Amino acid sequence: MSAEQFPEVTSTAGRARHFARTRRRERSAQPAFREAGATFLFGGDPSNRLVAPEWPKMAIPMALALAGLALFNLSIPTILPALLALLALVATHFSSIAVKIESERKLETGQRLALMGLAVALPMFLFGSAMGFWGESGQVAWFGCLAVVVTTGVLATVVQSGRLVAVIAAQVGIWSGVTCVASRAGGYFALVLGVAIAIAAYLRQRKIDLHARKKSESDQRAQTRAEEILADYEETGQGWFWETDRRGHLAYLSSPVAAILGRRVEELVGRPFSELFNLTEQSGEGERTLAFHLSARSSFSELAVRAATRDEERWWSITGRPTYDTFNNFAGFRGSGTDLTEKRRSQEHASRLAHFDSLTGLSNRFRMSQTLEKILLAPQVQHRACAVFLLDLDRFKQVNDTLGHPAGDALLKQVAQRLERVVGKIGRVGRLGGDEFEVILPGKMERGQLGHMAGRIIESLSQPYSIEGSRVMIGASVGIALAPDDGVTSEALIRNADLALYAAKDGGRGRFHFYAPDLHSDAEERRQMEEDLRDAVSNGGLELYYQPVVRTATEKITGFEALLRWNHPEHGWISPARFIPIAEDTGLIATIGEWALRTACQDLARWPENVRVAVNVSPLQFANPSLPVVVTNALATAQVAAERLELEITESVFLNDDEGTDQMFKSLKAIGVRLALDDFGTGYSSLGYLRSAPFDKIKIDQSFVRGATQPGSRNGAIIASIVSLAEALGMETTAEGVETLDELDLVRMLGCSHVQGYIYERPLSAMNAAARLSTGLMAIAQGPRSARAARQSMLRKVILDHGGHRYDAMVRNISQTGALIEGLWNVPAGTIFRILIADNHVVTGTCRWSADDRMGVEFSVPLRLDENGRIAAVAAPVGVRFAIAEQEVVASRKVG
Repeated sequence: MSAEQFPEVTSTAGRARHFARTRRRERSAQPAFREAGATFLFGGDPSNRLVAPEWPKMAIPMALALAGLALFNLSIPTILPALLALLALVATHFSSIAVKIESERKLETGQRLALMGLAVALPMFLFGSAMGFWGESGQVAWFGCLAVVVTTGVLATVVQSGRLVAVIAAQVGIWSGVTCVASRAGGYFALVLGVAIAIAAYLRQRKIDLHARKKSESDQRAQTRAEEILADYEETGQGWFWETDRRGHLAYLSSPVAAILGRRVEELVGRPFSELFNLTEQSGEGERTLAFHLSARSSFSELAVRAATRDEERWWSITGRPTYDTFNNFAGFRGSGTDLTEKRRSQEHASRLAHFDSLTGLSNRFRMSQTLEKILLAPQVQHRACAVFLLDLDRFKQVNDTLGHPAGDALLKQVAQRLERVVGKIGRVGRLGGDEFEVILPGKMERGQLGHMAGRIIESLSQPYSIEGSRVMIGASVGIALAPDDGVTSEALIRNADLALYAAKDGGRGRFHFYAPDLHSDAEERRQMEEDLRDAVSNGGLELYYQPVVRTATEKITGFEALLRWNHPEHGWISPARFIPIAEDTGLIATIGEWALRTACQDLARWPENVRVAVNVSPLQFANPSLPVVVTNALATAQVAAERLELEITESVFLNDDEGTDQMFKSLKAIGVRLALDDFGTGYSSLGYLRSAPFDKIKIDQSFVRGATQPGSRNGAIIASIVSLAEALGMETTAEGVETLDELDLVRMLGCSHVQGYIYERPLSAMNAAARLSTGLMAIAQGPRSARAARQSMLRKVILDHGGHRYDAMVRNISQTGALIEGLWNVPAGTIFRILIADNHVVTGTCRWSADDRMGVEFSVPLRLDENGRIAAVAAPVGVRFAIAEQEVVASRKVG
């Protein structure tokens, strides 16, 4: 709305705040208070004249009174009364000159009193004297003369209109004239008495006027103050006032409101009161409430309505009450209003903070809980079905530690956007805090659909991110719980989804897992293991074992790799695959890693000078800027050369490709330690980092070594490619997990410079490693010629069928290709059995050897493995635990 369209409104709004007080005083002129005693002198005449403008016309009734008295008595007055009467009439008639002089000239009070004496007192004295002489002559009765005098005095009082001084002058003059005829002394006395009465009356009236003036001034000040307060209230935008007539049309409206609406006050006056508001967008309750009060003529207070503004959303709080006239007739409404816009925005902001995450804009924990409760408490049972996804970001803490919290916040925003894109409108996405997110999918959905959705979420969140110019990669794990299958309360569903999330993370991260009843025992087992691990770290319950690394060309030990071991006081040896993830989740990995570095360097100090030790560094340790200091202190304390320490780093440190990673490599190489790339080819699938990372060695993961000698395997080609790449870059190679002679021959033939595995030695304690070195550095390969399928130990009853005869037996261990079975004595080699391994699962096997009651059986068809790598036919069903002595395959899980 331009200033040209509404110049008055614009100028008023622009100057109101700065010149409000001046403008108010300009608008309301201060009343002129009359001097004390003015009422006595001038009566109600605003022009303050002593002689009434109508006084000259007093000559007419005076003449008529004389004529009437003469006719009534049939008598003509003598010369003296007639002359005096004529002079009185002439003086009265020509008093108009005095009236004119008084109105046109500014006269002093004395001059005006003298003029009043000539115009009023003198004619009345002459007229009274005429009546006295006429009555004394005996031509007319005194009664008639006095009647004329009284009548004339009354008329004079009426004509002077409350001018007390003029009335007294007229009365004293006319009666003094009559008195002087009867008694000269009496006349003078009457004059003196009249003057005294006039003075007393003047003083009394002056006192009354002074009191009235003070009261009027006080009332005026109070009224002015009230007007200024109300004007300030209006013009400073704190509130406004309105008034309507009996038809509901505006009779008054504050100008600031009209300016806000972009209209003039004159345009709005006479329009319906409801035009000020946009009731079409008002809630139904609010609209009915306003209409109800207006139609019912009842008071209302602080009613929230939306203003009829065009460009912005503005809310008002209005208060009103009906008004009535003196006859108790409805006259309309009168009330006030205040601006609610900022208060409402603050309330909306507070409400948003209470229901939405301030960083990502997603629903927060409270709102997600409300959503879940609403679904679970739906009136109809079929509407209570839903799925709850709990998500946890993998490697998010590493981003925070390396790039800082602002980068972490930026990453969380991008994660939220991707989640909303994947889930869309079929569910609600929320952030619970930190890097934890929740997705609620209402309705019944098949597990296959939910698994597909979880897979899409993981895939989307695992794509690279660009944060402050750095390329960042994270992952996600998802736990899924269904209602009503996994719980009918929000607490149960969240708890079970959380257990499923832990199971997904334990399974290797980057996975989803549905809730299963046996997860409760897993969670309790994990909690207990976490407590025991903390105790082990505090009490020195962890140990380092060392596995030799042998040069293939000379078959001499060149160094050892430090491997973490934990001998639990109750459960015995616990695989690193079980407790290392717990250490990473709880943050203990940093303490464990530093301890491992110091311990390995101390053990290294007792070994020959040409033997090195390799220590694994976790991504969390690598991201810690104090790692070079820790390494330096460990070397200095043990007093060993830096080149004898080799730090093994996994590819995951390159997930956040930033300057911090490059700087860490430079700092470590400046110390002089060797760097090895561990588990090459199993993680971050990019070779770009090899151009700048100063590695001295590449370690080929055991997953490429195992099965490399099997017909049709491509692992040999992969190993050859890695070796060629390492040689081109001037790096050594170590093949891990070599356990058979044919694997050793293969990696030696493919050019691997070093070998590590059971083929030479199992991991040794520090004492045994020192004892082994004392016998020399030569290593002798000992082991089976070829690899066999991994065995799973158990005690399981099976039924053997041969030629229609059924035999009970017991499986001691089993693999994909065969089993060790006991229970039948001296079975000839080549005997074929049908083996009932489980319900509805029969496999054909051939006895290859037997000794006493044991025999080795080879299956005709390899058995299928489940997703966990176990034999599917004998794997325990979900929720069932076998009471069997199961030996866990201990992987060479490393520190970090």
